[in-house]
Amino acid sequence: MSKIAEDWFEFKGWKPYPFQRQCWKALAAGSSGLLNAPTGCGKTYAIWFGVLEHFLRHRATTKKKGLHCLWITPLRALSKEILLATTRVSDDLDLPYEIGLRTGDTAAAERARQKRKPPEALVTTPESVHLMLAQKGYADQFKNLEFVVIDEWHELMGSKRGVLVELALAVLKHINPALKIWGISATIGNIEEAREILLGAQWQQSALIRARIAKKTLIETILPDTLDKFPWAGHLGLKLAGKILPIIDQSNSTLLFTNTRSQAEIWYQHLLQLQPDLAGQIALHHGSLGEEIRQWVEEALHRGVLKAVVCTSSLDLGVDFRPVDTVIQVGSPKGVARFLQRAGRSGHHPGATSRIYFLPTHSLEILEGAALRYAAKEGKIESRIPYIRSFDVLIQFLVTLAVSDGFKAEPVYELIRQTYCYRSVTRAEFDACILMIIQGGRMLEAYDEFHKVVLEDGLYKVTDKRIALRHRLSIGAIVNDVMMQVKMLGGKYIGSVEESFISRLKPGDHFWFAGRNLELVMVKHLQAIVRSSNKKKGIVPSWMGGRLPLSSYLTEALRHKLQEARMGKREREIDFLQPLFAEQEKRSYMPAENELLLEKIQTKEGCHLFVYPFEGKFVHEGMAAIIAYRLGKIRPFSFSIAMNDYGFELLSDQDIPLDAALVQDLFNTTELSADITASINTTEMARKKFRDIAGIAGLVFQGYPGRQVKTRHLQANSGLFFKVFEDYDADNLLLRQAYEEVFDFQLEIVRMRAAFTRISTHRIVIREPGTLTPFAFPIFAEVFREKFSNESLEDRMNKIKAQLEKL
Repeated sequence: MSKIAEDWFEFKGWKPYPFQRQCWKALAAGSSGLLNAPTGCGKTYAIWFGVLEHFLRHRATTKKKGLHCLWITPLRALSKEILLATTRVSDDLDLPYEIGLRTGDTAAAERARQKRKPPEALVTTPESVHLMLAQKGYADQFKNLEFVVIDEWHELMGSKRGVLVELALAVLKHINPALKIWGISATIGNIEEAREILLGAQWQQSALIRARIAKKTLIETILPDTLDKFPWAGHLGLKLAGKILPIIDQSNSTLLFTNTRSQAEIWYQHLLQLQPDLAGQIALHHGSLGEEIRQWVEEALHRGVLKAVVCTSSLDLGVDFRPVDTVIQVGSPKGVARFLQRAGRSGHHPGATSRIYFLPTHSLEILEGAALRYAAKEGKIESRIPYIRSFDVLIQFLVTLAVSDGFKAEPVYELIRQTYCYRSVTRAEFDACILMIIQGGRMLEAYDEFHKVVLEDGLYKVTDKRIALRHRLSIGAIVNDVMMQVKMLGGKYIGSVEESFISRLKPGDHFWFAGRNLELVMVKHLQAIVRSSNKKKGIVPSWMGGRLPLSSYLTEALRHKLQEARMGKREREIDFLQPLFAEQEKRSYMPAENELLLEKIQTKEGCHLFVYPFEGKFVHEGMAAIIAYRLGKIRPFSFSIAMNDYGFELLSDQDIPLDAALVQDLFNTTELSADITASINTTEMARKKFRDIAGIAGLVFQGYPGRQVKTRHLQANSGLFFKVFEDYDADNLLLRQAYEEVFDFQLEIVRMRAAFTRISTHRIVIREPGTLTPFAFPIFAEVFREKFSNESLEDRMNKIKAQLEKL
């Protein structure tokens, strides 16, 4: 055990866990590695004291100066938490070890001071590291760096921000081959692959330390009083809002997680309407709120002055709020890992029990409570799929190097090949990336704005200061719709909403944002100028990015629970849903785990074909298109398609023929790839994906701060490039990448193929009920969601449900 850790733990009255001792020992031995530990058990200190011990033994006794440790986190809020935790140790033990913070919020004067007189440790984000790599003489900043720690690596790994980390580590290892790299990760299904991606070629010689701590998590589903009054469809869950007020009252502090920012805004207002005396004790937190508001909420949580916070994934990660002892998840979390991560926000300290309530938003979703408990018990945790061959990030990285000190092609090619993401990149592909940055590839040579990099004496570099400035402003891999600042008439910044939302409003319209009713006064540049209003009505902004499908492990658990329900197994959620299952059996059929149910229903709208693979919305989207295409080969059909996480619907104005032989053929796996290409408009999907890729690669400049380019102009510009490449440069790397991302991440081709393979071995059950069934109704309701507001939708659905119950 390290001496300073021993002193500090004794000072705090704590006893180290075995995994913390293992980490200190591995760090003292000079190893790199990955720490896998549940949230709230002291994983930060497991790494931090090893770093400090190294500093006191080696650096403090030598003349080496400069940055000793770089600590990279995915969130600014988490950066501040790490800064507080590490500074606390230095202060308690009076250590000569300064820790600095560098994020997008760090003032220019402070960044300049850090460069002139660097602290011993710097807590930062992936984007800030790349901004440092874009500075002249960046190697001098990192030449004495000994440690890099990547916090919440599981969160970064499944995104292009993880690719930014891989590239940064490759550069830092090149500067200092003895660099020690440590990752900190929650439990994921592919932890060994996570270590390989993080550490590269040396991963097999590294340490993998697992915290064998049985984190106790209590999972309870909030049930309505009676099933017959609970909706068969919906997504807000407000019907059960009254049920959570006693939970909030009995808890010290509660986090109420929603899946979208608009849902969070609605829940915040609804809770205040139900219990007005919560005013001042309840707050709202999501990524579109201003930094000042979010900081206030986080500090109030730390101090224990808030009874509840309605939030989104903005509070998913390891910020330590000890007063929080209860978590409520509204609606399906869509994944087991996400659910357990949120559960860990409560009881966020060693030995504490995490308590989470699952609040379903419609009847069938109640079963997900049992499925989540089963998946957590069985350890069915999702893997994070890494990005590979992300040429948009590579092109951005090459310009970053060219903006700083310039680069030579051969050494950089060898450097990027050391990363997991780019290890399969050929020299010809690398040269194509070089061509993109010096003349925009083969198609854009005539346009000077794409001549960003020049070759001088074997060195690729940027000589135009305007190009360098625009590139530094564009560094990063987070791509959103253009955001408009929301400001009060007096100038106070509240937060940001998407331009597409504000464009639908006119001056005098009211909307809810940041927990208050606002009236739009005017739109000036990319600012929405507003004033407070006493109106009780207003629309709620909607943001992109809330469209999540059920994960493969959660769908597997759900099918397992349906099987148990069919077999009559007793469980709280299953017992409560017995009337629904009985109604499904009465009207149609309850499928077994090795069966696929198809329902053909005639209504005044036409012939409905409902299919229930229980594979998640993204997979159903692709499956529906393929089945429609295969039916269309029999005779011409026109279909409208609807889907949810449990199944999909094909609706036609003519009868859909079904017999056992035909249906079995609909789900075979032969010629599946060809049918995917023929049935799904992958070109249009790739066109939309290309806009993000073009932005990251720097083909499309998104504007200066406060003067961003309008969304429609970005779409037009990227669409023009897409068409040019599609027509004249079919092998363009960015074009190919757009299609690959559509197949891998949007259509989930691997999962869809696995679903077809699974179903091809199942017995297919065909039923023709006379009316909509409990399984069919939620999918049927998806069509109306596009046609009615939330209030009208609820009224409409209740009327339809009442009519069905009479039949």
